[in-house]
Amino acid sequence: MSNPRRIAYQGEPGANSHMVCQQHYPDLEAVPCASFEDVFACVEAGEADLAMIPIDNSIAGRVSDIHHFLPSSKLHIIAEHFLRIRFSLLAIPGTRLDQVRTVHSHVHALGQCRRFIREHGLTPIIAGDTAGAAREIAEAGDPTQASISPPLAGPIYGLDTLAADIEDEDHNTTRFVVLSPEPLRPPADDGPVVTSFIFNVRNLPAALYKALGGFATNGVNMTKLESYMVGGEFTATQFLAEVDGHPDHPGVKRALEELAFFTTEVKLLGVYPADQARF
Repeated sequence: MSNPRRIAYQGEPGANSHMVCQQHYPDLEAVPCASFEDVFACVEAGEADLAMIPIDNSIAGRVSDIHHFLPSSKLHIIAEHFLRIRFSLLAIPGTRLDQVRTVHSHVHALGQCRRFIREHGLTPIIAGDTAGAAREIAEAGDPTQASISPPLAGPIYGLDTLAADIEDEDHNTTRFVVLSPEPLRPPADDGPVVTSFIFNVRNLPAALYKALGGFATNGVNMTKLESYMVGGEFTATQFLAEVDGHPDHPGVKRALEELAFFTTEVKLLGVYPADQARF
C-alpha cells in the first residue's frame, strides 16, 4: 500500500488505543473516533489509512461489538500488537490523595482497579471512556474528583498523577489488530504468522467437529475459536477462528480445504506476522 498517513482509533486522546498508535505508528496522525463503527467507517471512506482496534483482553475476554463489524467489513487485518494495560489515578494539579472522594472511569477500568478503590474508600462513578474521564476531571476542576486513566492522559489534560500502576492484575494485557483496506500478506517463510478467518458451519450433525478435524489431522494449532449468533437466530452458526501458520503452508492449506466441505462460507480476515508478545 502507499505510505499511510493517518490511523483511526476508538476513544479520546490519551486512551489505550491512542497509546498503541503512538508506540507502533509514531509517524502517523492518530485520529480519535467516538465509536468502533466510526473507526471502520473512517477507514472505509478513505479518511484514514489504517485502524487500530482492540480485540481481546486477558481479563475481560473478547471486546464486544468487534465481531459485528469484522465479518461485514471490507478491511483486512495486517498486524497485531499487545499492550500491557496500566492505569493511573489522575487529578487536577495540587490535589492530595486524601482529598479525593469519587473516582471516574470506564466500567471495565473501575472493575480492574477494585482493590485500590476499596483501600482508599473511593466512590466509583462510571464514565464513557477512560481518557474522556480524565478530560472531564480537568474540566470540573474539583479536587474531590479523580479519574482512573491511562498514563498518557495525564500530560494531555494537564493532570497530576496521584498513584501509578493501580490495576489489580499485572498481567492485564489487551491485544489490538491493525486493519487496512488492502490485504498485506507476509511471505510464508518469513517468521511466525497468524491466519484469522470466519466460517459458517452447515446444519448437519457433528458439522463443527468435522470442520475442525482437518486442523488436528494436519497438525495446525488453533489459538482462537469463538461462536456468534447471526441473523437473530439462537443457534451459533458463525465462528471466528485463528490458527498458527500461513495459508500457503501445506498443513494450513489442506485444513482450510477440508473446512470448506463442512461450511457454507469461509472468509479470510487477515494473514499477518505474529507479534513477539505472543511468545
